[in-house]
Amino acid sequence: MLMATKAHELDELNAVDLEAKLREAKEELFNLRFQAATGQLESHGRLRTVKKDIARIYTVVRERELGIRPTPGQDSNEDGDA
Repeated sequence: MLMATKAHELDELNAVDLEAKLREAKEELFNLRFQAATGQLESHGRLRTVKKDIARIYTVVRERELGIRPTPGQDSNEDGDA
């Protein structure tokens, strides 16, 4: 079971690690939904937490695409006129 992820923790991950974390979260969400449908789910709050983690990961990925959030390993000054 994954713990709730903070955005600043996601900043440290590269694209491959983010993709892996997203895959794990989606898999956990599937399992939680399955448990909920069969009446075996004990922690309904966990469903909400995993959904928020997934949204957080998508937000970080999108912000990196738009250049709002720096990708790990990149300098904040990319144009080179330092």
